[in-house]
Amino acid sequence: MAAWFWYALVATILYGAHQIFTRLASDHIGDGVGGFVVEATAALTILLYLVYLWVSGNWGSQRFSLIGFNYSVLTGVCVGAGTVAFFLLFQRGGPLSAVPAILAGGAAIMAIVGILFFHEDGSWQRYLGIAFALIGLLLMR
Repeated sequence: MAAWFWYALVATILYGAHQIFTRLASDHIGDGVGGFVVEATAALTILLYLVYLWVSGNWGSQRFSLIGFNYSVLTGVCVGAGTVAFFLLFQRGGPLSAVPAILAGGAAIMAIVGILFFHEDGSWQRYLGIAFALIGLLLMR
């Protein structure tokens, strides 16, 4: 099994739980406040991870560059705006069951960009997955 597999499994579980908890919270908190709480808590969690790296002597893997910083800011904008969009989706009556199609659409975008711009391997299975993801997103009403 690939070294990254277990990280992918953990990320899958955590991002699935993320949407479930967002759905539960959306009936009890405003989209802006809820999004802020989500992102502030995420930032605190990452800060604790950085403290752990520092205390354990594993800080050496943490590098910094201006381009990395800029892309991280863009990532944060996407995550923050996406979190607010999910709160709004749920507050407007969108079902939790719509999330897999939305995430599959995002996965299709990532796969297309990976193949076209990062020169990652394409295969008929990946192309079929992209097609199914886009069809599922289009059929979601």
